[in-house]
Amino acid sequence: MWEEILKALTVYLWSMVKFIFGPIGGKAAGLHLVTTMIVTTAGMMTMVVAFTYFGEFIRKKILDRFYKRKADKPPKENSNFLKKYGLAGVAILTPVILTPIGGTLIAVGVSPNREKIILYMLISACVWSVIITCAVYFGYDAVMHYIKKVQPV
Repeated sequence: MWEEILKALTVYLWSMVKFIFGPIGGKAAGLHLVTTMIVTTAGMMTMVVAFTYFGEFIRKKILDRFYKRKADKPPKENSNFLKKYGLAGVAILTPVILTPIGGTLIAVGVSPNREKIILYMLISACVWSVIITCAVYFGYDAVMHYIKKVQPV
């Protein structure tokens, strides 16, 4: 039992950093498909909640200390993508392209509504967790079956 919990905790911690590490780590650790989906979603949502509520504090206290903005340079306008797709577009791309941290910080910059950010990110995390975990688990099995079939005896 403790071994399974430690495996799930490892997958949870890795999916906090990058979403794709959750399904890959879950398959490598031998976790059940549904367990991997749940733990991967929980890892991403932990970072989303943390950075949604404490992102401004982190930016002001930590990032501004290391990366000073130039006073003469005006802040950049939102890109065309953000203007066109907004928070939903950021939420859709966060698990696939962005990291949970990066996507949340962009979402906080796009929308001041914290509950909306968490809801959109939760929906995106659940959907992508199912898609990516199934792709990793079943794709790996299909490739291994094909390799065994093709190998000469």
